[in-house]
Amino acid sequence: MPMQVFLEACKKAVGTEYVVTDEAMMQPFVTEWRKRFSGRALAVVRPSTTEEVAAIVRLCNLHHVPLVPQGGNTGLVLGSVPDDAGNAIVLSLKRLNRIREVDAANNTMTVEAGCVLDHVHHAAADVNRLFPLSLPSSGTCTIGGNLSANAGGTAVFRYGTARDLCLGLEVVTAEGKIWDGLRALRKDNTGYDLRDLFIGAEGTLGVITAAVLKLYPQPKTKLTAIAAIANPARTLDLLNTAQRHCGLALTAFELISKYAMELVLKHFPALSAPLPLIYEQYALIELSDSESENHAVAMLEAFLEYALEEEMITDAVVAQSIAQSQSIWQLRENISAAQAMEGDNIKHDIALPVSSVLDFIAETDHLLQKHFPGCRMVTFGHLGDGSLHYNVRGPEGMPDKVFLSHAPEINRIVYDSVTRFNGTISAEHGLGALKREELLRHKSDIEIAMMKKIKSGFDPKNLMNPGKILI
Repeated sequence: MPMQVFLEACKKAVGTEYVVTDEAMMQPFVTEWRKRFSGRALAVVRPSTTEEVAAIVRLCNLHHVPLVPQGGNTGLVLGSVPDDAGNAIVLSLKRLNRIREVDAANNTMTVEAGCVLDHVHHAAADVNRLFPLSLPSSGTCTIGGNLSANAGGTAVFRYGTARDLCLGLEVVTAEGKIWDGLRALRKDNTGYDLRDLFIGAEGTLGVITAAVLKLYPQPKTKLTAIAAIANPARTLDLLNTAQRHCGLALTAFELISKYAMELVLKHFPALSAPLPLIYEQYALIELSDSESENHAVAMLEAFLEYALEEEMITDAVVAQSIAQSQSIWQLRENISAAQAMEGDNIKHDIALPVSSVLDFIAETDHLLQKHFPGCRMVTFGHLGDGSLHYNVRGPEGMPDKVFLSHAPEINRIVYDSVTRFNGTISAEHGLGALKREELLRHKSDIEIAMMKKIKSGFDPKNLMNPGKILI
């Protein structure tokens, strides 16, 4: 009876049709993106305004109902779905999808949390501006989710993570109060930076409902190239040379393994390899130049010619059209989808000092082959900022179920190696429920204690996305 009273109050707050209790209709909201886990929920509640969000949070407080904030549900660490207890609601923010203001003169845009990333890109382009956060899931992920996980993407090297692209937030606190921190300021040193506490907190401290985002002038031109790296030991030399020749015009430097590209070409036959796949590693390079196309072409050609002369690369292709550029980028952006189509794999979203990435790959590959001979590495990532997707697929012929049973041992090898190289076990996907226990091995006691004090201070009843990040 008390839960029925709660649900009726929710219906009154947001409208009956926006409180979903049918099991089949709730299924997409309680199932994680890779469909490896489905939780249960008391209901899916879909408010359309910040005030409605606040009303639902107050009701959750009154009735002691946990809530799981959710955007596009594209996360990979079980951060945006409930557990299987069935006592929580999913608070879907997809209906908070308005672009409230575009201030081209200030290079800012104020958007609601449910805005799909692609829509933000288009709104920025309409005023000849760029919002540079670039993710393969841009057609479905939302700004609230991007900020809650502090998403990275392919342009971090030049523009930073979601945190770096946000100036202000609007947040509904765990008590159901609305904090209006939508300040479009680049300098504001008036006390603690509350904004940065909520970014990356995965909805465990409050619900992000809107944000002020940074915009940039649209570049005059973008150039894309892909280069074959004959000797992986020279990859850092290649990156440093690209930085020296291209400066701030260098917006992406992506490392892609041969096996990763082979998977994409296998499952996306409409795409083709721009270079022969005979080397173990390839670099996808993008320049965004604010001066002119001729200036960008001269920079890129000078860099590639030098890299060829110094034998850092053996071959390179520069896209000659927008379509060719998109085709090259699709080789990178479809890796995750190709992995899913090929079968199960064990994913690791890690980051290391840039200077350690190649040594980490060599040492950890060796350790995995020693313990799991024949395992196949799907390695790709943003070498420019040290972020690496280090994914492991089972040996040829091994059933996926058998391989996945070894996930604890494989994770131990990878994460212990990350620690030895002074890296992090989560670069841009967050911790969710999947890595919360692993956190205890990689954070000091004092760090965990401070995090728990912050959590209890902001959410004393532990109703905000419980079971995520912290145990």
